Amino acid sequence: MKRITLLLVALALAQDGECEVRLKGFLGEKLNKMIERHVVAQDMDYITAPFLEKTERRGWWQTEFWGKWMHSAVPYCEYSGNGTLRRKIDAGIDRILASQEENGYIGNYPDELRCGEGWDVWGMKYTLMGLLHYYDATKREDVLAAAKKLCDYVIGEIGPGGKRGRELWQTGNWSGYASSSILEPVMWLYKRTKEQKYLDFAAYIVKGMTVPEKGPRLLDKALDGVSVADRNEPDYSSKREWKYVCKEGRSKAYEMMSCYQGLLEYYETTGRKDLFAAAVKTGEDIIKEEINLAGGCASSEAWFHGARKQHLPYVRLQETCVTTTWMRFCQKLLDMTGDPKWADEIEKTFYNAYLAALKPDGSEFAGYTPLSGNRYHGQHHCYMHTDCCTANGPRGFLCFLRELFTVNNDAATFNFYTSALVDGELSGGRKVAFDMYSLYPRTDSARIVSHTEGAGKVPLRLRIPAWCGKAEVKLNGKALPGVEAGGYFTIDHEWRLGDIVEVKFDMPVVVHELEHHVAFTRGPVLLARDSRFGDGDMTEPFRRKSHGGFKVGDPVSASFSSVRVPVDDMWMAFSATLPIGSHHENPEGGLESTVFFCDYASAGNEWRVGNYYRTWFPMEYGNDE
Repeated sequence: MKRITLLLVALALAQDGECEVRLKGFLGEKLNKMIERHVVAQDMDYITAPFLEKTERRGWWQTEFWGKWMHSAVPYCEYSGNGTLRRKIDAGIDRILASQEENGYIGNYPDELRCGEGWDVWGMKYTLMGLLHYYDATKREDVLAAAKKLCDYVIGEIGPGGKRGRELWQTGNWSGYASSSILEPVMWLYKRTKEQKYLDFAAYIVKGMTVPEKGPRLLDKALDGVSVADRNEPDYSSKREWKYVCKEGRSKAYEMMSCYQGLLEYYETTGRKDLFAAAVKTGEDIIKEEINLAGGCASSEAWFHGARKQHLPYVRLQETCVTTTWMRFCQKLLDMTGDPKWADEIEKTFYNAYLAALKPDGSEFAGYTPLSGNRYHGQHHCYMHTDCCTANGPRGFLCFLRELFTVNNDAATFNFYTSALVDGELSGGRKVAFDMYSLYPRTDSARIVSHTEGAGKVPLRLRIPAWCGKAEVKLNGKALPGVEAGGYFTIDHEWRLGDIVEVKFDMPVVVHELEHHVAFTRGPVLLARDSRFGDGDMTEPFRRKSHGGFKVGDPVSASFSSVRVPVDDMWMAFSATLPIGSHHENPEGGLESTVFFCDYASAGNEWRVGNYYRTWFPMEYGNDE
């Protein structure tokens, strides 16, 4: 059998041209640790055993873990060249193929419970994804045949006129969200085979997603402007207590976004603009109503208008599955629209909610990452020593890698800034390469050196983040005019070896206020106080302007200074002299206090109850409020 000897999948699968990104510095170390201690360390026999046993009678989701792992393992094998990982991928494929029944089924449910109330279709979705990732890497026809056979099984059981006598959207949970999200790999299968039956099946799934009154309603609800947190049936919230497994609700964040991923894949083939519009409007609503300052969202994995409630201690905040899926959703929208606001969202989420969920040694992801509290291990799922979040987590880093540097339309684009070697191929076989050195966002600049020669004039596009008040771009020491925040700045230049681009960002510390609470961001990074600083009471209120405090919106950057980090697992640290404390009538008490902040991703990095952190701080009320 042909094994993975040369992976053909580039890290920028969605781009017109192929490119390669090699991270260095802080993020390079983070990624290498995660690959080695999490992805490579996965016990392949353990996560594939359920497919061979077929004993699931509780309606659980054991069969999602292998497919999720494959989504990241295949490209990380390309990235790292790790032989152990290559062998584990091959071994996993052998076990999955061996588990496939003659009728095409791959899963762990007994026949009488298949394609029903549980997570069986959801598991087949991830299995289909895993098979197609491997096929893309090796072009093994037997693996593609297995994927087709599995999809044919689903069509025969719950497709049009299927044996089970039910429609696909009527299976699984959350008004059909979970099962309907199989649309994404079904479209992948169609794009690889061009067999009409798979496009027909996709059309059937889309109809179930958009037409039935009690179904997912992913089209009309979005186009009518109904916020994602308000899409449940009218009697749902008044009569039903929220449960993780729910048949009727439509507030499950992860599964909803997974469905829109599939709808965007379908739009790319069919051109149905209403589906594209619904996905964009949904993404924009999530930004407005749900995304917090850490770029995270969801409470107990459900939408809840979280942006306006982020200062409060809601239960189970920022599930890592939601964080990763939000990044994937933004990545797809960035590729399709070219709108840099989606890159802004990926950046914010990556540097905050995502990196915060990753354990410092790279070995696992937290299930939830509260905005204040402490980091902790995820739960065990399905009587297994793993969970959906630690399986899903590595997929998020891929979004950052794939969008950091892209080549398409005969232009090269930097969306993110960090130390990295990048190269790409344009039309006509022309090659471009750059070496970026940057400590961003710890510092406010990046230096890009051209390793390109003989490619002719190539536009280089630099994303200027929307949060940036102003930015400066220099080419070979000369400042270039017209740099504006919230868009791309293009340098149209015939690149020579050694040309130098310098980018410098205005990176202010901004005060955010929400119902008498304040929080601070610096550039894309949310700041947090951490108990390891030992700098006093984190519950003390900030003073009002009338009592020597600051007014929200006033510049406070001058109050913050970068300082040496006190521990190795802290990325950045700042001292700040701020108006804290309620005894401002006393001459001593009226003085400002010096406290310390770190980046949110580093806060609570000891992963223990005693290591407490806080991002939102109380502000005192006046007697006129």
